[in-house]
Amino acid sequence: MLLFGLGVLSGVTTALFGFGGGFVTVPVVYAVAATGPAAMHVAVGTSAVVMLVNSLGATITVVRAGRLHRAYVWPLAAFIAVGAGLGALAATSVPDGVLHALFAAYLGLTILDGVLRRGFLGGGRPQPLSRATVTAGGVGIGAVAGFLGVGGSVLTVPLLRRRGLPMSDATALANPLSLPVAAAATAVYLAAPGPAAIDPAAAALLLAGSLPTIALLRRWSPDIPDRAHAVAYLGLLAAALVTVLV
Repeated sequence: MLLFGLGVLSGVTTALFGFGGGFVTVPVVYAVAATGPAAMHVAVGTSAVVMLVNSLGATITVVRAGRLHRAYVWPLAAFIAVGAGLGALAATSVPDGVLHALFAAYLGLTILDGVLRRGFLGGGRPQPLSRATVTAGGVGIGAVAGFLGVGGSVLTVPLLRRRGLPMSDATALANPLSLPVAAAATAVYLAAPGPAAIDPAAAALLLAGSLPTIALLRRWSPDIPDRAHAVAYLGLLAAALVTVLV
């Protein structure tokens, strides 16, 4: 029941904040379901599966609503996919404790960046992505996201936000940009040698809660003021950080 309920939370964060599930499912699976010396690897692998399904459902919603701004998605998504495969491969050979520490550190740095650096909370005027951001930046986003199993939304949302997009658009576009990360990471973890790096039961329970929630919010999506949306985004990251540390 706990996993199902947190799956509902994962559906809310996917639909409203662009989290494909990683920043909810990694701490949840690590704390509730995964055991043994490879617990963090199982949490990251399971997260990738949940993200793949959640992001696909949310992306379909974005496309149907006519909110898929192609210039901000392609070819950035292709370079993210390349980096994600490399990051997921690297994660399979990293000690579990190191992966746990890096996940927590990444959350903390992202929160501080959003609070202290201009552009995230205040927004601005929309600007196009530079070639360097799309290519090298895309590979870097994919590598970090694939390594930590987070889908990339905590890199893509601040990126798009600082390019002047409102939070509603930045979080909506985070889902299609999370798809290549989730697909690459899932493939790597399924093919990895040794014990299974994915918990099918935990993934099924989380998806049982998240998918109906995404479908419901597809019809009744709340209108959140832009700054409040940005503050809530950082608040969710802080909650995920506390969960990982505790």
